[in-house]
Amino acid sequence: MKKNCLIIAGEKSGEEHALSFLSALSLQVPDFHFWGVGGDEMQAKGVELVYHLKDFSSWGFSEVVAKIPFYLRSLSKIEAMAVERECRVAILIDFQDYNLHLAKRLKKLGVAVLYYVAPQAWAWKSWRGKKIGQVVHTLFTILPFEKEWFKKRGSENVKGVMHPLILRYKKELAALQEGPIRPLASDNFNLLLLPGSRSSEVANLLPDFIKAADFLKEKFGCQVFIVKSPSVDPQIYQPFEHKFDKVFNNTELASALLVSDCAIAASGTVTLTTALFAVPTVVCYKTSLLNEFIYKTFVNYSGFFSLANIIHQSMVFPELIQDDFSDFNILNSLLPWITEKDYYWQTKELLLKTGELLSGDDFDLANYMAQVLSDAYMQKVT
Repeated sequence: MKKNCLIIAGEKSGEEHALSFLSALSLQVPDFHFWGVGGDEMQAKGVELVYHLKDFSSWGFSEVVAKIPFYLRSLSKIEAMAVERECRVAILIDFQDYNLHLAKRLKKLGVAVLYYVAPQAWAWKSWRGKKIGQVVHTLFTILPFEKEWFKKRGSENVKGVMHPLILRYKKELAALQEGPIRPLASDNFNLLLLPGSRSSEVANLLPDFIKAADFLKEKFGCQVFIVKSPSVDPQIYQPFEHKFDKVFNNTELASALLVSDCAIAASGTVTLTTALFAVPTVVCYKTSLLNEFIYKTFVNYSGFFSLANIIHQSMVFPELIQDDFSDFNILNSLLPWITEKDYYWQTKELLLKTGELLSGDDFDLANYMAQVLSDAYMQKVT
C-alpha cells in the first residue's frame, strides 16, 4: 500500500495556507504522496492535482448554485479515489461549504481529517461548531478567540496555529519589523490596487478602483500599482493597462506591499496580508443584488467584515460594502491617511502589532501533521 494524503485547497487563499507548511511536512514524511485540489504552486511542490483550484472558482450565491452539479461530481470522484488509493488521512484547507461535506464522507471511510483553518462558524452558521467536532480528527484555528469558541461546542482536539501568512512571509515581515516605517508623502506616494482573484469580482470592483486612482494621481501625482491574478480573464484588465505604473503578479504580493503606502483591496485574505505588512487599506466588497438579499436574509452576523478589523476589534480599515462601495467613498476613506500624517502613522503603528495577535500555540505544525499522517497508516487514529 502506497502511503498517501489527500489535500484540498479549493481557493487561492487555501493554496497560500498550504504553501506555509507543505515543504516542511513533505521533508518529514518523504514516503507520502500528496494528491487532491490546488494550484500551480502546490503542483510545483509535488502535489498531484486531480482538479485545479480554478475549476472551483465562483463568487457569490448565484455562481455557487450554477456550479453545484460540478461540486457534487467532484466530491464523488475524490471519495472514490480515496477508496481506490486506500487513503487514510486528509488535510482539508478552509473552503468550508465544500470541505465539510467532504469531511463527512471521509469520516465514514475511516479517514482521519486534519481541518486546517477553522471555518468562520462564529460569524454565520454557528450550528456548524458542533458538527465540525464530529467529523474531524484535529481542527486548527488561526484567530485569537476561535480555539475556545470551538472547544465549547464539542471540538475536543483544537490547536491554535500561527497564522499561515506569517509563516509564508516570515523573512519579509521580520525585515519590516526591524526596518524604519515607510513614510507617506502626500505629493509622492504609491497606491496599490488589489481587486481580487476572481474574474467577476475584479470586473465589479476594478472600474471604481481606477476612478479613485485617477483622481489621486491627478491631484497628488501618486504612482499606481496593481497585483494581477492568473485566474482572472486578462480581458478584464485590458482597458486599464495604461493606468498602471507597475504591474505585479500574484506571487509578488509581498514585494508590492513593501513598496506601497496605501491600498484599495477586495475583501478577503489579502486584506489581512496588507495589515501584516502595515499598509493602510480600504476594504471593498460588492456583489449582485441576489447575493446581497441572500446574505442579509440568511447570515446572522453584523460585526466587522474584514479580518484585520475582526482581529483588532476596531475599524482600522474602512469597509465599503455593497451600496457604500463607490469611487467617491474610496477617496473619502483614503484622503485622511494622505493628508493627515499623524493619523497615517497611528494606523501604521497599530497594524505593526497584527502579527502578535496571530502567533497561535507553541508547537511545530509540520511535526504534528507528520505524526498524524504516520499514525494513520499504523491505524492509531481515525
